[in-house]
Amino acid sequence: MDEKSYYSRLLIALLMVLCFGVIVLQYVCPTSDCQLLHLASLSSRLGSRARGDRMNGAGAGDPYSSEDGALVRFVPRFNFTTKDLDRAVDFNIKGDDVIVFLHIQKTGGTTFGRHLVRNIQLERPCECHAGQKKCTCYRPGKRDTWLFSRFSTGWSCGLHADWTELTSCVPSFMGNRESQERRRTPSRNYYYITILRDPVWRYLSEWRHVQRGATWKASKHMCDGRLPTLSELPSCYNGDDWSGCSLEEFMACSYNLANNRQTRMLADLSLVGCYNLSIMSESQRWAMLLESAKRNLRNMAFFGLTEYQRKTQYLFEHTFRLSFIAPFTQLNGTRAASVEVEPETQRRIRELNQWDVELYEYARDLFLQRFQYARQQERREARQRRLQERRRLRAKVKPWWGVTGKAVFKPTKEPPMTEQSPVFSEEKQADAGQMLESETEGQVEDNWLEEDDSETILDYLENVEQWR
Repeated sequence: MDEKSYYSRLLIALLMVLCFGVIVLQYVCPTSDCQLLHLASLSSRLGSRARGDRMNGAGAGDPYSSEDGALVRFVPRFNFTTKDLDRAVDFNIKGDDVIVFLHIQKTGGTTFGRHLVRNIQLERPCECHAGQKKCTCYRPGKRDTWLFSRFSTGWSCGLHADWTELTSCVPSFMGNRESQERRRTPSRNYYYITILRDPVWRYLSEWRHVQRGATWKASKHMCDGRLPTLSELPSCYNGDDWSGCSLEEFMACSYNLANNRQTRMLADLSLVGCYNLSIMSESQRWAMLLESAKRNLRNMAFFGLTEYQRKTQYLFEHTFRLSFIAPFTQLNGTRAASVEVEPETQRRIRELNQWDVELYEYARDLFLQRFQYARQQERREARQRRLQERRRLRAKVKPWWGVTGKAVFKPTKEPPMTEQSPVFSEEKQADAGQMLESETEGQVEDNWLEEDDSETILDYLENVEQWR
């Protein structure tokens, strides 16, 4: 009876401590977003520590392998140059560089845009206030923005402006905000970024969005200095919106801008006469747009994929040398995922978006190759640091043991040891002997590491890592 009473009192005490902790948390951090951010920040720190342990040989699990689901092995299909894969830019946030976010509809761009203004560790974080959609993202010591996006500068070049609009609008927009003194300095660097999504699920997500009454009628579609005419860009519906439309109706509109939206928004439309469809055949037009979209995607500083949130975070941090506070989360419970679509309907959607399907396969291949290349580069740098540490230890051991030459680790002949001979203490001799032994065992590895320094991209292509 006494034992039960003891455990009952202990349980009550633990519950009281838990309730007190919840009350304190609500007082210090009242909003759910704040609480989640703190929990995610703790998770990020633990993940970073695990990643560091892995680099030091602790054998921790790969934090990027869990998000791939059914992806067993990635086999590259396209040949990219080292310049295409090596995407570490010298982004100077204290200077004049600007990140420009090309936000394609229903790709998860809203979530990523919020990460940019609320979740990056900065010397001068963006100032975001409750009830306001836009944040102020100034550089340290300047009243000048480093980010052009929906949540920083708003839709300054039009609602969901595409590549054609942004590349002609952003420089002039930023120039109008500059002082006369700033305009006389060399032009700034613009780093374009975007997010892509699987075409079928992006298309379904846009249909559900339009079905709920959303429109993008405020989009300008500016190209070559003019807006498209009504005959060039007709509407799929009469009235204020297309709410309540069925999937069949959505798919039946041949001039629906949802079709191949990602290809069109990433391409240079001026190459095909903007929205004038009479200049060339449809197949020729889309083939040119696809090649333009691929070229612009390769040359962008960064792009991510909705289906690979953790890898997207990793590549952004690797590219811009910026770190996020909380890790990205892979959410599969989207509205599009809740739609049950027959295989035949999915096939038709893929046909309607054949150019987006081809672009996405190209983008996915490039994205995963960039991730693979960056990880191998990270491992090489870690091996180089270990090699430098060995050389530093070897430099300390040589004076003690008379080691000469790289391939020879035999100590020189020592004089007879007598009671008067100056000798090391037993503890120092043991430590030096252990270091010398470890160097001898690592000699073969050292030679291999030095050969590894001269490896080319073939090392990357021949050693495609496996995600399970």
